[in-house]
Amino acid sequence: MILPDGVARLFGTDGVRGVANLELTPDLAMAIGRAAGSLRPGGSVLIGRDTRRSGEMLSLALQAGFHSVGMDTVDVGVLPSGGISWLTAKSGADLGAIVSASHNPAEDNGIKLLSHQGTKLSDEQEEEIESQIRQDGDSRRALGPSIGTRFPMSDALMRYVDHLASGAAFSFAGLDVVLDCANGAAYQAAPQLFIRLKAAVTTLSDLPDGSNINLGCGATHPRFLAERSKNTIGFAFDGDADRLIAVDEEGEIVDGDAILAILARQWKSQGRLKNDTVVATVMSNLGFHRSMKEAGVTVIQTQVGDRYVAEAMRQNRAILGGEQSGHIICGDRGNTGDGLLTGVRLLEVVAATGKSLAELRAEAITVFPQVLRNIRVTNKEGLAGATRVWEKVSEVERELGADGRVLVRASGTEPLIRVMVEAPGEDEAGRYTDEILSVVGEVLGNE
Repeated sequence: MILPDGVARLFGTDGVRGVANLELTPDLAMAIGRAAGSLRPGGSVLIGRDTRRSGEMLSLALQAGFHSVGMDTVDVGVLPSGGISWLTAKSGADLGAIVSASHNPAEDNGIKLLSHQGTKLSDEQEEEIESQIRQDGDSRRALGPSIGTRFPMSDALMRYVDHLASGAAFSFAGLDVVLDCANGAAYQAAPQLFIRLKAAVTTLSDLPDGSNINLGCGATHPRFLAERSKNTIGFAFDGDADRLIAVDEEGEIVDGDAILAILARQWKSQGRLKNDTVVATVMSNLGFHRSMKEAGVTVIQTQVGDRYVAEAMRQNRAILGGEQSGHIICGDRGNTGDGLLTGVRLLEVVAATGKSLAELRAEAITVFPQVLRNIRVTNKEGLAGATRVWEKVSEVERELGADGRVLVRASGTEPLIRVMVEAPGEDEAGRYTDEILSVVGEVLGNE
């Protein structure tokens, strides 16, 4: 069997991920291609990847799987995931695929399948593909001229940069920006885009070697950028560039909540925020919610995961949504998280208002101290019925009142319970978090 030992479900919240060539093997990649392709009557698949050393191996194996059941592949090479999504929809491909483990370390990799619209597949579609894989060999086999083939798209990067640049409302002449490309998929596209828009660009982490993606840099390590972008706006991308974390001129981190607040308030003032609604997750800071209430913007909350943000945006006809982690979906120009597009949208606000990013951040959001800690337990499934835990949560919520928030949830992938507390002071938030963690450990078995 080509599935890793003990795997109950292959697809997680963001596709298939694992250690490349150990958990995510070429055999498994080929099986995913065969299974996904066998459920469609021919057609084409657009495929791109990030800069990991294992990316080419897994991309070609995935493509071989599609070829074996009669689907052609259009290979765009190394490209940000936002570009792969946009080109999938633009090109008329029947499916899209991104070979990337996003913000994970270099030894990991992943496969994310997209619909013909460039959106992530539904849980039901992924379950159908997984069921096909578990049948282990029942896929159809193309023969002779029916076998699929690979077509490289040599101008994919240029098309994507053209798309983003043509949609920008302003030239960024006179603006300086430092780009931390995380040695990932943005290393060519991001500098080309912002130079094209006339910004003065300095690049960091733009020399990928296959093993240095996300290594101490990028959106998961924004302090690296903050230490090197003094008095200048900085943009940090993750490995596949679907996230953006910014740094303002004062060296302060501008996370997804702050970016979302800045964009929502500006678009609302311009009459551009459709239905005066923005979509965020349960992890969004209390300061974000207060900012939106002050601005007259309705917040729709979802569980953690950009796929759930995108789904809620469609259901509520919203054009802006995102996560604290920096996944921002600007629905007027795309339908998935795109760090480069987010950067363009953020600089548009700077250009339109004449204000610094630091000023915009300070006006848009007052962040409440937020402490998030995990505890490893023996029975995470017992959380829902853990009466003592929820009694403790209620006690803390009463003490915090309107000046704080508590979130307790089980990890979707590990035997962990995550406890997050927001409060007016960090010491207070930490104390309450530890109190709840203590009860969780007593009730659910602290490993």
